[in-house]
Amino acid sequence: MKMTVIGCGYLGATHAAGMAELGHEVLGMDSDIDKVHTLNSGKAPFFERDLDGLLTKHTSSGRLRFTASYGEAADFADLHFIGVGTPNQPGSDAYDLSHLFDAVRRLAPGLKTPAVVAVKSTVPVGTAPRVAEILRAYAPAGDLIEVAWNPEFLRESFAVDDTLRPDRLVLGFSTAHSWAEALLRQAFEKIIEAGTPTIVTDWATAELAKGAANSFLGTKISFINAMAEVCEASGADVAELADILGHDHRIGRHGMRPGLGFGGGCLPKDLAGFINRADELDAGEAAGMLREANAVNARRRRRVIDLACEELGPDLRGKRITVWGAAFKPETDDVRDSPALAVAQALHDLGATVTVTDPKALDNARKLHPGLDYVEDPIAAVDDADLLLHLTEWHHFTTIDPRCLATRTTSPKVIDARGTLSTAHWRDAGWSTRTLGRR
Repeated sequence: MKMTVIGCGYLGATHAAGMAELGHEVLGMDSDIDKVHTLNSGKAPFFERDLDGLLTKHTSSGRLRFTASYGEAADFADLHFIGVGTPNQPGSDAYDLSHLFDAVRRLAPGLKTPAVVAVKSTVPVGTAPRVAEILRAYAPAGDLIEVAWNPEFLRESFAVDDTLRPDRLVLGFSTAHSWAEALLRQAFEKIIEAGTPTIVTDWATAELAKGAANSFLGTKISFINAMAEVCEASGADVAELADILGHDHRIGRHGMRPGLGFGGGCLPKDLAGFINRADELDAGEAAGMLREANAVNARRRRRVIDLACEELGPDLRGKRITVWGAAFKPETDDVRDSPALAVAQALHDLGATVTVTDPKALDNARKLHPGLDYVEDPIAAVDDADLLLHLTEWHHFTTIDPRCLATRTTSPKVIDARGTLSTAHWRDAGWSTRTLGRR
């Protein structure tokens, strides 16, 4: 099949490469000329595991190319995926849909024959009718343009695998037995034939799917972090508690990792956007537990700051703190709403000299937090440190021998906010250790 992907950021570029891997001829469209040039060279303008390999493979094979022309995209195919960003509005938790509506308006004039516009962007429920209205108003084919909703459920650092082998496929349409369904089933034929559960539903349910999924995941993470608070107060061990709960098949182990909490460009945004839309629909009481999930997540960051002050004293001026981690999670260079950087900046604001290290995210971190110090080598980063904070759980950090670090610090103290360092190993090496929710 031929298809386009409008918007080639994190979601769109990954979807475009994935569709090419499934055998389709794909044209990606993005208005950022520099991004288009980078993608056409077989590279992503961000770090995502395995993505550069797919981009190189299929820009070379001819299955995949990128353009900055809406007109070229409209002429290329009759199936158009839209994956533009929908951040929160400045000063508000509501989604900013301006990029989505702008993309639809700019694509529409070139749609002169029947086509399907399948939106993947995360939106508040009730957006699909507005997209359909824009297409009817601006597309020459008018009512012959079908709108479908195809939410994405990508996990950063696993996005390629989630595109090619998703947990489920959701297809939303305005009416049953839409001809658009046949076209999308053809596009995802290999995925469906592999046994992927495929749910065909209405627009509203499909629109709710991504926000509801992220809201649940955020709530699950915050639940185990709330239990960590209780464990710290009672002397219990949250890691052992999480293991006990995880053996219950109704609960499961996934997402039950206590620590510093969640961040990134999706989970916090979608949780806030879901709550905001519930309030707009006069269903705010139903989102009460989600508000508490947000509050628990914020408290995790505050707890690390409080622990640092317990270790170093209330006056952090003149203190040197090393932070292992800048990305919001391992295997990505994404620093959007990074818990690690939020803690690092807060400690800097309290007067400490904060040095940050990360395998992939330092360039992005420097742009957002220029007042912090940055060092490439995690071992050199602890030189003369009064305290080490482990805030992003990169596997590389767990392989570093704490014995070679102890003599480089002024005081071998570590706060493991992710719970992945071996407490016994570090203590045997002479370190004082604190771990959230652990004995």
